[in-house]
Amino acid sequence: MEFLTNPNIIFYLAAYLIGGIPFGLLLARFFVGVDIKQSGSQSIGATNVLRVVKEKDPKLAKKLAIATVVLDALKGVLVLLVAKLAGMPDATLWAIAVLAVAGHCFSPYLMFEGGKGVATGVGVLAFMMPDVAAIALVAWFILGKTVRISSLASLGALLTFIVASYLLYPDVPEIHSHAPIWIIAIIVVYKHLPNIVRLIRGEEKRVA
Repeated sequence: MEFLTNPNIIFYLAAYLIGGIPFGLLLARFFVGVDIKQSGSQSIGATNVLRVVKEKDPKLAKKLAIATVVLDALKGVLVLLVAKLAGMPDATLWAIAVLAVAGHCFSPYLMFEGGKGVATGVGVLAFMMPDVAAIALVAWFILGKTVRISSLASLGALLTFIVASYLLYPDVPEIHSHAPIWIIAIIVVYKHLPNIVRLIRGEEKRVA
């Protein structure tokens, strides 16, 4: 059991377990009494919170969606901040970032199901590369306002982040050639596969 006293292992477990907390599900259930896992897209993210809660309480829907985004983003940042203050190296911080996103997307509290990882991914990537994340957020905002399709805006912002990370940081030896960024991207794209299929078919819903 000595491995449980290893600081890296402790932070990795914390990142995964805290990352797995389904805030969208908890907020919708507590404030409106609805199970978003059984409604809409069945995702635990802010977009589904907005759609499902709007049917019950339109005035509360946007507030809960915003709260979901903030909490999902902060749960990864929280562990990273503590780890950074504890003096953990960059390689460990990147592993924490990956595990926080994995926890959200494959939550241990939801039989390893979960959300699409966008908000949590934004939080951890903004912590690690704030300048690159700022560029990606601009892309997300522009796409969100023009196409008004949440999944397309998220995937476009992810692609922007990847490209911008290579342009601004072409050599990042401590993270082995952008490997953690690619792992996060693969997880997010994997969780968006149903959305990608609907986008190709022209069936993806717009955000009202």
